[in-house]
Amino acid sequence: MAIDLIRAAVAQHDKLDAQLTAYRTFDATSAIEQAKAADGVLDRAARDRNFIPGPLCGIPISVKDIYGANGLPTFAGSIRQLPTEPWSFDAWLVARARKAGAVVMGKTHTVEFAYGGVGLNPISGTPRNPWDLGSERIPGGSSCGAGVSLWEGSASVALGSDTGGSIRIPASMTGVVGHKTTKGRWPTQGVVQLSNTFDTVGALTRTVEDSAWFFGSVDPFWGDPSSLLEKLTKTSLDGIRIGIPECSIWEACQNDLRNVLETSLTELKAAGAQVRRDRGALLDKAVDLYLTCGIGKAELSAFLNTHLPAWIEELHPIVGTRLEGPHPLDGPEHQEALLRQRSISAKASELFTDTDVLVLPGHLVTPPPIKEVSSDLEAYSHINYTTLRATCAVNFLDLCAICVPVGLDSKGMPVGLQLIAR
Repeated sequence: MAIDLIRAAVAQHDKLDAQLTAYRTFDATSAIEQAKAADGVLDRAARDRNFIPGPLCGIPISVKDIYGANGLPTFAGSIRQLPTEPWSFDAWLVARARKAGAVVMGKTHTVEFAYGGVGLNPISGTPRNPWDLGSERIPGGSSCGAGVSLWEGSASVALGSDTGGSIRIPASMTGVVGHKTTKGRWPTQGVVQLSNTFDTVGALTRTVEDSAWFFGSVDPFWGDPSSLLEKLTKTSLDGIRIGIPECSIWEACQNDLRNVLETSLTELKAAGAQVRRDRGALLDKAVDLYLTCGIGKAELSAFLNTHLPAWIEELHPIVGTRLEGPHPLDGPEHQEALLRQRSISAKASELFTDTDVLVLPGHLVTPPPIKEVSSDLEAYSHINYTTLRATCAVNFLDLCAICVPVGLDSKGMPVGLQLIAR
């Protein structure tokens, strides 16, 4: 019964919310009503064999607080609610999930306007990484409440967004699965924009199977997760070429994390994959350009100036100071940056000349305690750079990726492995 599943999810939230603080808005009353409707659908399916319920019928999901969702306020991590039109109506991905039968539990915390990979939000609250509540470590961002909501037990799927790693970073740091879809695969309609050049939407889940099921449930091409899972279960690792790119990303990875990652690659090799070193200079170039060219800063600044000018003066310094001095969208600097991005991304296929999948760390260092980075802009900027460094090349090169948990570091914190494809 969906009602039992949702009541259990609500109970988990009530039990753990004070410790984890995953949500900006949680609506148990609406979730219960949605569950009752889902049970009506399941009852009909039990009576009528020709009636097939949606593949997510009764499944609890959380929604990042940059998505519009019917009946729920959107703050985008800011100090006050965004205008109801259009941000209190279902975004495209929320509507697809509802159509498949999902139950929306509430809105999870995000970094303010999704601008950062650390996961801090001094305005509305920073979720706690559930793997070390004593040290209160960062959860990763910008979808900082998403992975935490999965561990809380209040959601089986957590909708997030990924502009430079904002699905994969929290997935890696909280030990769940995060899928960054190909740019343009799914519309970002109804989602508060950071960068129209790099924004993608997707989901975090507890397992790879859950990730595939969700993808197949909402993706217009598949429409039916069963056929996707059937295809995936017949796929063998035999002969799959996995490339370890020789680049500074791997060199910057903390030793204990790298040891865990290398062990997982050894296991993949034992399962039949061909694991080999490969060229990776293009990844370093993409990271450098992503972090210095200012595309995201320019596009978010322009969005705020156009649609939410009153919010600009209220930005917290960890976001506001990094948005200072943006290039105008019609200026030569921004146009040159876009040309360089297109030029570099056109060469991405060179990374896959002799390989099928590339692998990178999901993050590079043990997540630090929140208190170490929350009051020092220099420390914050350093860890923000470090978190984005592992993931942003995928966005800059218009690639797709999934991050999966593969073990624990010396502090007992999760380690994630990115598998990257075209």
